[in-house]
Amino acid sequence: MPHQDPAERRVVVTGPPRRGRPASGYYRPRTEIDEQTTLGHTYVRSLMRTQLRPALAVFAFLGLLIGPLPLLFAAMPDAHRLEWGVLGFGLYVPMVLLARWYVRRAERNERDFVRLVEDR
Repeated sequence: MPHQDPAERRVVVTGPPRRGRPASGYYRPRTEIDEQTTLGHTYVRSLMRTQLRPALAVFAFLGLLIGPLPLLFAAMPDAHRLEWGVLGFGLYVPMVLLARWYVRRAERNERDFVRLVEDR
């Protein structure tokens, strides 16, 4: 039986793979944003656009919900109790639900943006 030299012995090392460093020409999105490059500006504009869409949807919905109320009230001049009921109670539920939807949407957009920037 031949004797092996300890320097020639092969060793197999196993373990979880490590994330290697990115190539030297690669910039992370966070770096692009911090350095205010054109690409970083594009990332920020993308976030602003995605946040603007739900805001415009909320604004349009509120316009359609509240906009016709003066015409409705003008058409029924003797319905003062209805006016106070609609303005005092009837608008709160849709506005709270709309605000809740908007906040959830905005937070989801921000989480997606952070995932993109953090490179996860």
